[in-house]
This record gives sequence, structure tokens and C-alpha cells, in this order.
Amino acid sequence: QVQLVESGGGTVQPGASLRLSCAASGGTFSEYGMGWFRQVLGKEREFVAAIRRSGSDIHYADSAKGRFTISRDDSKNTVYLQMNSLKPEDTAVYYCAAERDIGFTNWYSGYAYDYWGQGTQVTVSS
Repeated sequence: QVQLVESGGGTVQPGASLRLSCAASGGTFSEYGMGWFRQVLGKEREFVAAIRRSGSDIHYADSAKGRFTISRDDSKNTVYLQMNSLKPEDTAVYYCAAERDIGFTNWYSGYAYDYWGQGTQVTVSS
């Protein structure tokens, strides 16, 4: 089993930056594909970014391209989401997810992931 814990959320003004972290334990982190999703209360969970094992395959939602960067440090069992130029519409709870990376073809779907963190709140407001 894999346990995931997100951190780094907070309240910032539009245009600011945040760096989210997701620390993993209980599994072989380097063998898992990792994803970031976000969710607003009462709405469906939305894909943000994903990174395959070894960082060989990276994907972003259109809303994240050019502003967000996903990365991983396997020596620290941690995946990151650097968020720049934040907008009010980025406000959500951000979740980290891990999947066993069998082909990594459904990185965009929350159903493809096996483990989830508890989430960290990001609020962008003036």
C-alpha cells in the first residue's frame, strides 16, 4: 500500500506562485506514475498534471500548460507541482495520486489511479 500526503497549499493573490509537495511512503515510489488533480466543492475532480516513472512522460491539462510544472524526486519519494501565475479559477483542493504505471495510458483519468492523498487547499483571491 502507498500513503500520500500533500502540503504547500495556502491563500495567495492572483499572479502569485505556490509549490505543492506530495510525500509518498509504503511503496516503491520510483515504479509509480504520479498525478495531480483538483476539485471544487460540489464539482467533479479535474486532472491537472501527470508524470510517469522516471519522468519519461509528462502531461498537463490545458489550463495548466505554461503555468504549472510537475516534477519528481525519487530519492525523496516526492512529487511536486510548481504553480505560477495563479488565477482565481485555480482555487480548489489539490490531490496527489499514484498509479502502478502499466503503460501509463490513462493518466488523465482519476479512475486510473490506485492511491490518493487527503488534499491541500489552494485559494487564489484578491
